[in-house]
Amino acid sequence: MKPNNPKISIVIPVLNEEKGLGSVLQHLQRASTPKNVEEIICIDGGSKDKTMEIASKHGAKIVHSKKGRARQMNTGAKVANGEILYFLHADTYPPKRFDEIILEAMEKGSESGCFRMKFDTRNPILRFFAWLSRINHSLCRGGDQSLFIKTELFEQTKGFNEDYLIYEDTEFIRRLYHHTQFKVLPHHVITSARKYREKGWLRVQFHFGMIHLMNYFGAGPEELYRYYHKNLLT
Repeated sequence: MKPNNPKISIVIPVLNEEKGLGSVLQHLQRASTPKNVEEIICIDGGSKDKTMEIASKHGAKIVHSKKGRARQMNTGAKVANGEILYFLHADTYPPKRFDEIILEAMEKGSESGCFRMKFDTRNPILRFFAWLSRINHSLCRGGDQSLFIKTELFEQTKGFNEDYLIYEDTEFIRRLYHHTQFKVLPHHVITSARKYREKGWLRVQFHFGMIHLMNYFGAGPEELYRYYHKNLLT
């Protein structure tokens, strides 16, 4: 570890996550050691349920923000005290010792990166798409894989683009590929397939694929959101 013992700030954007947030926060405490984690920050976008009560119960720092994951994550980064930021979705479970794994990667020169991903389902199609997360190419990146980054680099790259109401993770990570050698760690996060269960795995995967293609061919944040709203929110 570096002489100054860098610490990790875990940044979790939340909105009405009372069903699963407590379990994730408990997991974070079990899967890491306090000496490496500066804080867990839950940035709330206006929850109407018991999300904030649960976050407080588990010792998370609570910050309020306007709705929108990009806004929420940028807000969390601004108040974070750690030298390393670890962005995590509220339904994603990092591997055991994730803090030590991230710090070891940083010691070896990685300034940003993510884990591989698995879904909490045995659906063969979703398992295949999760398998693709091991490939170190920007086309295979997404927020469900979580993201670690040096705070200094996050500030230099201006953080998440708040024009994006969806796809903010992927847009930012693609910029990181141009600024640093992005590292894909060989361990797995486990993320919820709840959206696929609710909307249908084929429907969700098809439309997310279309969003990837639209972005690849130059579609902007408003066009991407209109497509997402029409096909996955209605």
